[in-house]
Amino acid sequence: MRIYVGNISYQTTSQQLTDFFAQVGDVQEAFVAVERETGRSRGFGFVEMPDETQARTAIESLNGRELDGRTLVVNEARARTDSRGGGGGGYNNRRSYDNPRRNNNRRDDYYR
Repeated sequence: MRIYVGNISYQTTSQQLTDFFAQVGDVQEAFVAVERETGRSRGFGFVEMPDETQARTAIESLNGRELDGRTLVVNEARARTDSRGGGGGGYNNRRSYDNPRRNNNRRDDYYR
């Protein structure tokens, strides 16, 4: 089961997160999310536990506990949704076959 861990200290490492959750059960994987450009922690991470019973126990017992001076938020991870907005570009990229002045692909209609 995948577990979301929020409000992580910027100094907390993936190994510390693994050790913290290992108090409750087996940890398959743990990682702290980092920014691509700076390599700095983003303040949250995920823990993967193979046993669902242990994972639920971890959520109940570790939510609200303190790690590296921060009170953790521990929940079951939700499925990732595509939160990226649709494209479309600027004003000149709109396609309209009713108005050739607003359509870059049919400039020949504009010059007739």
